[in-house]
Amino acid sequence: MAISGSLERLREQNRRAITAALAAGGPMSRADLARRTGLSRTTVSTLVSDLVASGAVVATTDRGRPHKGGSGRPPLLVALATPSGVVAGVDVGHHHVHVVVADGSGATLGEVREPVDVDQHGPQTLDRAATMVRTTLRAAGIARDQLRAVGMCVPAPVDRRSARIRTGILSGWRGLSPGAELERRLGVPAVADNDANLGALGELSRGAAVGLSDVVFVKIASGVGAGIVLGGRLHRGATGAAGELGHVQIDEGGHVCRCGNRGCLETLVATPRLLALLQPAYDDVLTLERVLALEAAGDAGVRRILSDAGRVVGRALADLGNSLNPEAVVLGGPLGASPALAEGVRTSLDRFSQPDTAAAVRVLAGSLGESAEVVGAVALALARHGAEAHG
Repeated sequence: MAISGSLERLREQNRRAITAALAAGGPMSRADLARRTGLSRTTVSTLVSDLVASGAVVATTDRGRPHKGGSGRPPLLVALATPSGVVAGVDVGHHHVHVVVADGSGATLGEVREPVDVDQHGPQTLDRAATMVRTTLRAAGIARDQLRAVGMCVPAPVDRRSARIRTGILSGWRGLSPGAELERRLGVPAVADNDANLGALGELSRGAAVGLSDVVFVKIASGVGAGIVLGGRLHRGATGAAGELGHVQIDEGGHVCRCGNRGCLETLVATPRLLALLQPAYDDVLTLERVLALEAAGDAGVRRILSDAGRVVGRALADLGNSLNPEAVVLGGPLGASPALAEGVRTSLDRFSQPDTAAAVRVLAGSLGESAEVVGAVALALARHGAEAHG
């Protein structure tokens, strides 16, 4: 009896892995699901057949591409059955809250973004986010009882063991469990993760990393963070702190970082630092939008600073790449579309990575821009809703 129960728990765990992969990555072939989940093709085929029979998964009329560009017959794809109701994605940045309400396929039904002073005001920000979700539902003509799940990103690591924020980066949030707090306010399941992880999930599900399995997403903003995707799944680490690239020490005698250490990567390349380096050379007050416009116009000073920043980021990524061997580095955040930044990252990867590792990795600009995190939050909500509906 105990063995039978253990086998059933394993099957249930494997079914959830398949539905989570489909929720995050959209329609896939059985071979893609095997690669994404690490399960054998036989196991995937059996479980997909069970899920199709139960109505949780449907066979589509679409066909994918043969693996690695092969010339065989394109495989048939399977997808999650579209669950009823809607979900919400909530992107909490340092200075804004961005809410998207989406249907079961992830299509946007309503959206709002507001400036909010976030860092010192955790409970008040969560109150505001809950109000924005309700307002967006109402504006889209959707009854509140149609909301099934909410995904939320915050600009700090979320402890996997307690689901709480323990870091001092968001001083007004220390000890809060943001998912549980939002769930209490809205009365539906809510789950939270950090912004770099959900930026990675957004680009994986609907952006530059669609179809890839091993990716490092790097967000360069007021801080620096990375979302790591291994085998098609987010890698969060033992406590949820995986990907804290911004706190890799670059200069042990450098400036004190907000984390309390000295010489961290983000003290050199975070956007406030880059703006401060550039400002003395310009009469008008520089913004990130202005910096990107100057780069597009060929400004040599801007290109130099951004390229230098890319080299510093790329040096840290080279060490990470030697360990993880990713297919791509996806650059996100306000400067993710900068060609000079990407050029600098590429230069350091080529110089400091192992030759085979450097040859395998592409450097890509994120295609979702500043919407990557909220798209990832929607994908997280869909995965939670899918697990509830099909579990």
